[in-house]
Order: sequence, then structure tokens, then C-alpha cells
Amino acid sequence: MSNTRVLPLLESEVPETVAPCCPPLTERPFTAEEAETAARMFKALGDPVRLRLFSAVASHEGGEACVCDISDVGVSQPTVSHHLKKLKEAGLLTSERRGTWVYYRVEPSVLAAMGKLLTIAPAAA
Repeated sequence: MSNTRVLPLLESEVPETVAPCCPPLTERPFTAEEAETAARMFKALGDPVRLRLFSAVASHEGGEACVCDISDVGVSQPTVSHHLKKLKEAGLLTSERRGTWVYYRVEPSVLAAMGKLLTIAPAAA
């Protein structure tokens, strides 16, 4: 003998006015190309030193920073150069040599692309 029983269904139809419990967070899934780009960006920013360097460049007055202005992140100068190279390879930074110094700038499209990736989709009306 089983202790299970079937409960009666209270309503046979779901009213049309019921909103979904969990609206989508983004407008659509990534394309393969978008996913590749996002993965490359986030992988490059996955290291705390690189994230600090990227943040230092992005927030620096004038929108660019000399390596001499941002190298105080608790690692050696060669390590800073290595991390800046990784950020450039990921397409997050550009650089320009002026005399003996290298100046870094956030790639103009990067912040907009990151913002778009992280923006919640507008709620359906």
C-alpha cells in the first residue's frame, strides 16, 4: 500500500497576466565570436595585478598612463611589463613609445564592449 495521493489541480490554465519569475539578464546569448572576445578579455583581467594595472590606466588623468606612473603594484618592473604585454595581447590596451617611456591607453572600444556584456537587459514591457 502506498502513502502517495494525487492532489487536485486548482486552475487548469495559467492567467496571461502572470509575469515570468526570472526575466532574462541579457538580451541574447553570445555569438561564438563574442564569447571568444569576452573570454580573452576576462582571462586577461583574471589576474589581480593585471586588473589593477588596467584600472590604473583606465582611471589615469588624461586617459593614458606612463608605465612609470602605474608600476607601483607590488611586483618588479619586468613583471609589470609582462602583465602590460598580456593586456595588450588581449586587445585591452594600446601603447605608444615616447622617448624612453611607454604610455598605455585603454583601447577605446573596450570599456563600451565590457559595459555591453555586463549590462542587464531591459525588462519586457
